[in-house]
Amino acid sequence: MEKIKLGISTCLLGKNVRYDGVHKLDRFLTDTLGQYVEYVPVCPEVECGLGVPRESMHLEGNSDSPRLVTIRTKQDMTDCMVQWAQKRVVQLEKKDLCGFIFKSDSPSSGMERIRVYNEKGIPVKKGVGIFARIFMDHFSLLPVEDEGRLHDPELRENFIERIFTLKRWREVLGKKESRGNVVDFHTKHKLLILSHSPKHYQMMGKLVAQAKNLPLKELYREYQTLLMESLGLKTTPKKNANVLQHMMGYFKEKLSPDEKQELLGVIDLYRMEIIPLIVPITLINHYVRKYDQPYLKKQIYLNPHPLELQLRNHV
Repeated sequence: MEKIKLGISTCLLGKNVRYDGVHKLDRFLTDTLGQYVEYVPVCPEVECGLGVPRESMHLEGNSDSPRLVTIRTKQDMTDCMVQWAQKRVVQLEKKDLCGFIFKSDSPSSGMERIRVYNEKGIPVKKGVGIFARIFMDHFSLLPVEDEGRLHDPELRENFIERIFTLKRWREVLGKKESRGNVVDFHTKHKLLILSHSPKHYQMMGKLVAQAKNLPLKELYREYQTLLMESLGLKTTPKKNANVLQHMMGYFKEKLSPDEKQELLGVIDLYRMEIIPLIVPITLINHYVRKYDQPYLKKQIYLNPHPLELQLRNHV
């Protein structure tokens, strides 16, 4: 797989572009995830013409449509930022991004819970950064996170799973359109989808079953929408345990009574959040290889991202 293209707030790569002339380097993003990703850096303030260092800014007014204002001199920078951002997202369409990592707490790039100050100077954490809002509205299906939220193991795992899946889907889009390509992609991703959303799993199964009756472009469009919606929903121990038991059914004629008992016990320990998901996954992968199970060998769920990222290791 080619490297995944991700947009990112420039300061997270160690560039001194912040208002105080420093950076916010994130080593996980540069050194670990960076092995699999090609970053497209974006710094709204610098790119819309502001210098480094510069006067700090914050959001003021209504949290649904706040103004971006310098703190000391009270200059309103909203129109400048909006005009730049609207042009920038159009430029980013050409970059084939599979997601974006924003800078948390930023009045331009924060994706959630940004302080918005009312007329009394009291902050309410209900805002979205000016650029982040325009980006997320423009690329409504793209996975987005901020570096703060990515310190949470579950959110990190979900985001990385989504960007790797979207990259694989983009490779399908790069081929000649055919119903067979959609069916093949769906067949490989069935259990991954089920682990996120049983509801979407059923909807997408029906969509693919009716593929012959749909125009190709409509099939691709509807499938992509459902795919990204489903992966936007977090997995849970209960949903994953359901998938693990489903996979166990493929070995019911193969496993000895002791092996069945061991696998069931490991799945239960995972469901009770005593051991991490990687433990039952490793055991099932062992049986897939041992018994050469053809269907499960193709399931992306068992290997959705590189082991080096050390996901699925949390309890």
